[in-house]
Amino acid sequence: MMSASDENAYDVAVVGGGPAGLTTALYGARLGHETLLIDRGGGRAAMMADTHNVIGVTEEVSGNELLATGREQVASYGADLERGFVEAVERVDDGGDGEERFRLVAGDDEFTAGRVVLATGFSDERPDPPLPRNARGLHWCLHCDAYMFVDEPVYVMGHGEAAAHVAMIMLNVTDDVDLLTRGAEPTWSDETTAQLEAHPVEVVHEEVSGVENDPDSGWLEAMEFADGTRREYRGGFPMYGSDYNTALAESLGCELTDDGRIDVDDHGRTSVDGVFAVGDVTPGHNQIPVAMGQGAKAGLAIHKEIREFPRSKEAIARDGPVSEAEVPAISPELLATAVAHEGHAGGPRESPSAEAAADDD
Repeated sequence: MMSASDENAYDVAVVGGGPAGLTTALYGARLGHETLLIDRGGGRAAMMADTHNVIGVTEEVSGNELLATGREQVASYGADLERGFVEAVERVDDGGDGEERFRLVAGDDEFTAGRVVLATGFSDERPDPPLPRNARGLHWCLHCDAYMFVDEPVYVMGHGEAAAHVAMIMLNVTDDVDLLTRGAEPTWSDETTAQLEAHPVEVVHEEVSGVENDPDSGWLEAMEFADGTRREYRGGFPMYGSDYNTALAESLGCELTDDGRIDVDDHGRTSVDGVFAVGDVTPGHNQIPVAMGQGAKAGLAIHKEIREFPRSKEAIARDGPVSEAEVPAISPELLATAVAHEGHAGGPRESPSAEAAADDD
C-alpha cells in the first residue's frame, strides 16, 4: 500500500472515466486501495442521448447522467477524481523497496501509482457532412441502437467489409436497408459482394447532398442525393473504422492486437507488469455492460495482487506473523470513509476523525 505521506501517491491510477474506468476505480476504492481516476471528459458514453442494454438503468437516462452518477459513487467511497488529460505515463525508480511505481503527468500535475489502468477508449471515424444529427439519425453502436429501428427504413454508410456486413445484419430487424457508399469504390471482397447480392440490400453509390430533419424532434426524415433522388430513413450507422487511443500503452511497451487494440488477458493485464487495460480500447464488444464487467475483473485482479493479507508463508518466515497493529490494512482516510458510508454495516454515522475532533472541543 502506498505511503499516506504523499498525497499524490496511489495504489491504483485509472486513466479514463467511462463505464470501464469508473467500475475499476469503484472496485479499487471499495476494496481499500488508494485510488485515483483521471478523466478528460467526453468519450463515447457521454455522447449517448439514451442508455440501452444496461439492467436497472432506464432508457431516459442519458450518457452524461449515467457517468455523473458513476463519478458520485466512486467519490463516495474515497477515490480521488481529477479532470485532466494524461500526457505521459512512465515507470520510475521503485525507491529500493521492490514495489512497482508509475508516474503520470497531466498538465502541471504529477501522480504516482503502483498499478495503472488504461481505459482510454476509441474515437469513431466520422464521414464527411452532410450528416444527420448525432443520436437523432446518426448512430454508432449497432447492438445498442438497432432496436430503435425495428420495421423502419435505415441506412448503413461506408464502403468496406464492416459496412457491408452491418447492412446485412440490419435485415434481422427491418426489411428496408440501403448501403450508402457515397461515391467511393467498394473495398469489400468478391465473397462479400456475392453475399450482398443474395440479400435484399440496395447499394446506393450516389453522394449525399442534403439531409432532412423533423423540425420539431430533430430526428432524421430523409436524405437527398446528388442525382436528385430522395430516400426516407429513420436512422443509420456510419462504418468507417475506429481510432484506438493507445498512445500511452505504446509508450509503456504494451503489445497491441492486429487491429490496433491493447492486447490483454481475461482480467485486463497487458504485456507490461503493473499495467492493465479495460473497455473499448481492448478487444471485445463495445458495450457498457461488457465494459463494466471488464472493469470489475481488472479491479479484482489488482486487489489480489496488492492486498496485504493473507501474508505468504515466505513473508511470514521473513517478517514474522501479522501483528494486531498491522490490521486492518486500509488507510485511515479510507477507513473513516467506509465507516461513515451509507453502505456500511453499522449504518451511516460520523467518521472516527470527526468524532475525535468533536471530543477535543
